[in-house]
Amino acid sequence: MAHPESKKVIYAALIGNSLIAVTKFAAAAFTGSSAMFSEAIHSVVDTGNQLLLLHGLRRAKRPADDYHPFGYGMELYFWTFVVAILVFAVGAGISFYEGVTKLLDPHPVTNPEINYIVLGVAMVFEAGAWWIAYKEMRRIQGRRGLFETVRKSKDPTVFTVLFEDSAAMLGLFAAFVGIALGQALDMPALDAAASLVIAVILAGTATLLAYESKGLLIGEAASPATVAGVREIVGAATGITGINELLTIHFGPRDVLLTLSLDFNDLLTAGEVEEAISQMERQIKTRFPQFTRVFIEAQSGEGHRRALARDAEPPA
Repeated sequence: MAHPESKKVIYAALIGNSLIAVTKFAAAAFTGSSAMFSEAIHSVVDTGNQLLLLHGLRRAKRPADDYHPFGYGMELYFWTFVVAILVFAVGAGISFYEGVTKLLDPHPVTNPEINYIVLGVAMVFEAGAWWIAYKEMRRIQGRRGLFETVRKSKDPTVFTVLFEDSAAMLGLFAAFVGIALGQALDMPALDAAASLVIAVILAGTATLLAYESKGLLIGEAASPATVAGVREIVGAATGITGINELLTIHFGPRDVLLTLSLDFNDLLTAGEVEEAISQMERQIKTRFPQFTRVFIEAQSGEGHRRALARDAEPPA
C-alpha cells in the first residue's frame, strides 16, 4: 500500500489539471493557438493519468487469494507503466501532430492576451501541485540526491506526479515563449514550433516514467540498507553459522517478500531451530514492517551449494 501522503499528491494534481484543462481548451478555441491546444491535451492526459494512479492504488489494496497468493500490489506498477504509454502516445503524439499541422498551414494567433492570462494562471496551479509533490519527495529523500531518490523509490505515485508536473511547467514555459515570439516577430510558425517542443518534453517524460516503471514491474530488491539490517539481525542470532542466500522482492511500495536460507549449527535440536526461526522473523518484521512475508529455510552450506550447482546445469 502506498503512503497516505501519496494520495494527497495525486488529488492535488488531479484537481489542478482538471481545472486547467477546461481553461486551456477554451483559450485554444478562442485564439486558435496550436501551443495552447497542445497544452490543453497535455492537461487532459495528466488528469487521466492521476485517475489511473488512483485506480492502481485501489486495485493494489485487494487481499491475496488463491490465484494471486502474494496479493495485487504490483498492479500499481502496471498502471504506472500504462501512464507512461499514455503520456507518450496521446500527449506527445497529439502535440507533435498539432505542431506539424500548424507548420504546414500557419495562421496568426488571435487575442494572444487571453493565452498569456491562461498560461499565467496555469503556472500558478501547476506550481502548487508541483510543490506538494516535491515536498513529499523531500520527505522520503533523506540525504540522497533527487534523481537517486527517484531511481530507488518503490512508490511510483510520487515521482510520477513530480515528473508530470515538471513537464507541465516546462510545457507552459515553451507555450508562453512560442506564442510571445510568434506575436512579436509576426511568425505564426513559432506557435507551431512550441507544440513540437511540448511533444519532445512529453516524450522525454514518458521515457523516464517507462524506464522507472519497468524496473518496479519486473521486480526490485529491498534497499541495501534494509538488506544490511536483516543481515545484522541474523548475524546476532545464536546457532547460525552462515547465510546461504538472502533474497528480497517488492510487490508494492510497502509490501516486500524476504526469503532466507540459513546454515544452523548441527548441534541444535529441531525445536531450537524452530524457535530461532520464529524469533528472527519477529525481530525482522518489528524492525522492518515492510516485510509482509518472511520465509526462512534451514539448509547446510554444502547442501545449498550443491543445489545451486544442480540448478546451473543445462537441461538434458
